[in-house]
Amino acid sequence: MGINKFRQHIFVLPEDRGNVQILNGFIKNPAINIRAIQVLPEAGGWRHVKEEFTENLVPKMYAYPMMNVLLTIDFDNCFPDRFKYVQDSIPGGLTDRVFVLGVLSEPERLRSSIGKSFERIGEALSRDCSDDTRTVWGHELLKHNESELKRLILIVKPFLFN
Repeated sequence: MGINKFRQHIFVLPEDRGNVQILNGFIKNPAINIRAIQVLPEAGGWRHVKEEFTENLVPKMYAYPMMNVLLTIDFDNCFPDRFKYVQDSIPGGLTDRVFVLGVLSEPERLRSSIGKSFERIGEALSRDCSDDTRTVWGHELLKHNESELKRLILIVKPFLFN
């Protein structure tokens, strides 16, 4: 069974393999409504995330008003410029349903700093979201996401977590 496009749901478009592995850990949380989230194949770079979003996901978002999108990118120490560049590609009518999160540098640095596998990091991030804590989200390489994370949790938590 897959996502019901006529109910609230979220598609997640990851930049690379590290992001995919973090997301795989995130969705392992038993509190996740697995029918409300779909992790798409990795885009192969942050610019490809932007292109895939604008070319393929934007038209779907217009067709399915219950669809939300999370773009996960590596900021490669270019935050806030890269965030603004990606955010500027979001059409005005969709800004409330599109979110951009990522590691300040790259997932590999986060993994070595925390000392856990990508999946374990994803599991901890998921617990932070469901429990409304910032244990891992407060890490130096993730804390720049705070305002976007608050917005995401406000919109997505009611349908994503049981």
